Formats: sequence, C-alpha cells, structure tokens
Amino acid sequence: MPQTQPTVYPSKPSASVRWRSIAIGLLLIPINCYWITYIELVQYSAQPTIVSLIFTVVFNVLVLIGLNQIFKRFLPRLALSQGELLVIYVMLSVASATAGHSMMEILVSTLGHAFWFATPENDWKDLFWRYIPRWLVVADKDVLSGYYEGDSTLHTRQHLLGWLTPVMYWFAFLFALLFVMLCITVIVRKPWTEDEKLAYPIIQLPARMTSDGFFTNRLMWVAFGLTVAFDIVNGLHHVFPAIPSIYEKAYRFRFTEKPFSAMGWLRLGIYPFVLGIGFLIPLDLLFSTWFFFWVWKGQQIIGSVAGLEGTGYPYVNYQGFGAYMGIFLIAVWRSRKHLQNLLGAKNRLTSERDEPMSPRTLVVAFISGVAFLTFFCLKAGMSLWAILIFFGLYYAFSTAVSRMRAELGSPMHDLHYTGPERVMVAALGTRPLGPNNLSMFSFFWFFTRTFDSHPMPHQLEGFKLASTSGVRSRFMLFAILAALLVGILSQFWALISIPYRLGALHEMSRVPIIYGSEPWRHLQNWLTHPLAPDYWAIGFTGIGLLFALFLMLMRMKFFWFPFHPAAYAAVCGSWAVNYIWFSLLVVWGLKLILLKYGGRNAHRKAMPFFLGLILGQFTVGSLWTILGMVFNIPAYGIWP
Repeated sequence: MPQTQPTVYPSKPSASVRWRSIAIGLLLIPINCYWITYIELVQYSAQPTIVSLIFTVVFNVLVLIGLNQIFKRFLPRLALSQGELLVIYVMLSVASATAGHSMMEILVSTLGHAFWFATPENDWKDLFWRYIPRWLVVADKDVLSGYYEGDSTLHTRQHLLGWLTPVMYWFAFLFALLFVMLCITVIVRKPWTEDEKLAYPIIQLPARMTSDGFFTNRLMWVAFGLTVAFDIVNGLHHVFPAIPSIYEKAYRFRFTEKPFSAMGWLRLGIYPFVLGIGFLIPLDLLFSTWFFFWVWKGQQIIGSVAGLEGTGYPYVNYQGFGAYMGIFLIAVWRSRKHLQNLLGAKNRLTSERDEPMSPRTLVVAFISGVAFLTFFCLKAGMSLWAILIFFGLYYAFSTAVSRMRAELGSPMHDLHYTGPERVMVAALGTRPLGPNNLSMFSFFWFFTRTFDSHPMPHQLEGFKLASTSGVRSRFMLFAILAALLVGILSQFWALISIPYRLGALHEMSRVPIIYGSEPWRHLQNWLTHPLAPDYWAIGFTGIGLLFALFLMLMRMKFFWFPFHPAAYAAVCGSWAVNYIWFSLLVVWGLKLILLKYGGRNAHRKAMPFFLGLILGQFTVGSLWTILGMVFNIPAYGIWP
C-alpha cells in the first residue's frame, strides 16, 4: 500500500526571522496561560492541553495570520514571515504544555492541601507533616484562606510573601526539569529529523496554515465551514437546551452480561479534529492504534473468563509503561552511532553549523541540569539511589513519548497513574523506599499523574519546524528557553490569582481540590498500609517492554508487518483512546480507500479538507470558551 509522508513548505529564508517574534510570543504567553487556566479549572471545558495540538495556540496563530494579512496590504514592512509565526507558535506550545492539565495545574493545588485539609480524622499532621520540607509548601492558613475561600486577592504583602519561597524553589526545579528535557531533545533532534526523517504529523497544521496559499483552498473552507456550523449549533444547544443539537460527539453503550461486561463502557466518538489529525498519521500506525485498542478489550474479556477481575489483570497501564521503555531502547539503538560520535572529532568540526548547542556545551548543560535536580531532591530528603532511578525512568519515558509523537502523531498520549514512582513501588514495595522518598514522590505527582500534557514533544517539534522554515536552530533554542521562563512564572500567577478571586472551594468546580488531594491520599495509604512488591505488575511491565521490542524486530525483518510498537504504547492505559479509537478507525478506512483508488495525488488533494476540520473545530471551540469567560455562561467543549 503506498504511504505518504507529511511535508511542510517553507516560504521565507532565515533572514526574515527577527527578534520581534520572541517579543510577541512573550507578550502572548501570560494571556494564553490565563486563558488555559480559566478553561481547565473554572469552566472545566474541552481541556485543550490534553490534546497534542493545543487549540488555544492554534487560535492565537490564526488571529496573528489575520492581522498579518492586513499588514501585508497596508504596512508590508511590519508583516510577519512564516518563520516568525512558527517561532510564536512553538513558544506558545511549550509554555501551554508546561502550564497544562498534567503539569503545573496539579503542582499549585498540592502546595497547601496537606495543611489546609489536615484533620484529627486523617491524622496527616502526625503521619507525614514532618517529612514535608517547609520551603516547598504554603503552611500558613491565613495565607491559604483566601486561596480556598475566594473573595480575596493574591496581591497583598502577606499573600505574596507566603507564596514567594515555594514558588521560587519550584520555579527553579521546574525550569531545570524542562531544561534537561531540552538537552535530550537537542541530542535526538538530528538523528530523528535528518537521518531517520520521521514524519512529525502534528506540525502539519501550523506549518501549512502559515505558508502561502493555504487559505485559498476551497476544500479547506468547505471543511472549515461544516465544522464551524456544527459546533455553533451544538454550542447553542449547550447554552439553550431547547435548541436541538446536530449530533452527539460520542455514543456510549456496554454489554450487561459476562464476559463482555468486563470491557466496560464502549464509546463511538466522532470528533472532526481527531479525523483531521488521524489523516496525518501513517496508515499502518492508524491501523495499529485501533487494533491494539481491541487487543486491550480482548484481554479484559479473557480476564473475566479466567476469573481474574479485581486482581489488576491485565495490568494494562504497566504494559504501557514497559512498552514506552521498549520504545526508548529502540530509539537509543537506532541513534547509537550519533550518540557515539557526539564528542568525536568529526562532530566537533561540524558542530557550529546550525546546531542549537556545541557538543561540549550540550554535555555540560545536561550534567548541570541533572546535578541541580539531584541536589534539590537531596536537600528535600530523598536518597541518591531513589533520585537516580526515578529521574532515569522519567527521562527515558519522556524520550519515548517524544519519539512516539514524532513518528505516530497521536492526537493524545496519556498513561494514567503509572509513573516512575508507581513502578518503583511495585518493584520494591513501600518500606525500602521510606517516608522521605515517598513524600517527595507525592510532590512529583504533578508531572507523573498522566503524560498527555508533556512539554518535550513540543520542544522537539519546534526544532523540526525551525529546520523546515529556515529558522536557525539556535534562535529557536533561545525562543524556547525564553518561553519556558516566562511561561512558568505566568502560570504560577494565573493558578494562584484566580482561586484568590473565585475560591478553590466554591466557584472553581473543585478541580484543584481533586488534584491536590490525590497525592496526599496516596501517601497516607502508603504510610498506613505499607505495600509489598507487586511482582505481577513488574512482570507485565516486562511483557510490555519485550512485546514492543518484538513488534519492532518484526517490522525490521518483514516490511509488510502492520503492527507498530508506538501504537501499542499509546493505547495501553490510555483514557483518551476510549473516545478517539472510533474516529481513528473511520479515518483509517477513508484513507485506505483514498490511497487504494486515488493514490498519492488524491491523498495530497484531500489534505486541506482534513486540516480544515481541525482548524474549524479549534476556531469555534476557542470562541465558545472566550464567550463563556466574557458572559459567564457554560462553555461548550469540543472535547469531553
């Protein structure tokens, strides 16, 4: 079956990319961070950061493109080039991913929770307060009262000073965490982008919408108009139920008798933006995604037949973690020559040619970042061996997620409740880890709870966009670092100031309370009911790793082998795949027919239509959230 690799089309040389693009990106980041916080914590609508392509970022760039057309007509010297627009896109993307649903939103909600909600009944004060470093939390209830009860403001001397110390320490930690990711991204950028030429499906929309001619395509406007019309009507139905909706985004059903009842709810979801992103994914990866979804459901049926319900079988989350470790090992093996030559003489001679960092600088930067994280955790009371294992697993997982995004382009990639700390507890039990390590694991919940909002793939895609649009990679590196710096501080401000106004216990839908309680309840259970090693969980982790390696070996030996380890990893333990598998099945069928009977030319001509589906739904979805903020009405979400 013929395959098509997505391409991007640069329209301007690097000389047209100026520092003003970074300035514009830095101005937009605080606005975008506030917008995301309001959508995800106050409106609890659409959850933009759990999607690989963040719709608030796309909307910001769309607005800039509209303004740019005016400048091109009347003030052409002020018009932004494609490279400048893409720099702004990347800056907003990396800042949004850091700000989002599975990172900073959880961090801030945990900083005061253990002290505000401590009661004689849960005995948190005697159970684990002594293991919590005071420089990492807000323990003063006079400072916390406004955060939880509202009708107050962050901008008082008492409140600002109460949050200052933990915010600065966590800012330093988070920046170092993301900086080490950036170093790894620089290491893998060249072999993945230039040597293996991975597809990077996610970048196709921003690359094409910033190029010349995209908005003159009629098929794109047809798809755009259809999705806008559907979501306007459905949004009106959401606000005024008397207005009928056009279609339900997801239809649910379940079997009531065993063994099929073990599958739980099955959802037939039709999301135009998922259809659009799915069309960008290579055909074999599309097939593998929905196929492994049914493999997962089949395992649940087998477990029910064997009487294993309630035992943890099939440990699908641990299978997923193992599969990601397999993808990491595959990526390291494929890049081994590049890694071996990283400090070689030949590499030193060519390192200055549009490389983000020289090899020597890169190694020093990486070691410095790891050293800071190690020192931070040692000061907080962790053991050195636990630090090294935890962050080794975390960065291996992060590299695998980035590899999967670059190759598969999955619309979502979430692995819930199976981060490095859970694997370590399963392997060792809680007693060998001790209360100090377990307490810090509770803090790390903000970046291990789930991995859908992961910044590292956005960093990698930024360098890919730079290479295809004529932006110097060192310029992009500086833009990403500036975005991280301003993005972290902006999100701290948004996540703390909004609850002081609305109240985390009242108008804010109690989402911060849910996020804040999870890690401390886990710590309470670990300390009151110590866990023994779970060898079944570790065994299925090993099965996931070996199965991923087997799939890759088969693909290397047999070109026709259709199953891909990246799809297997993306499906295992994913909440999102329950909603999107049917959309991916539909677009797989459409793409299969199109390629079979129309070939590459038909695929190329159909591409704007599917990009229009994404852009149309993202546009109207963004507008509904803005209207919800302005008029304080329920916000319609394009995504559950």
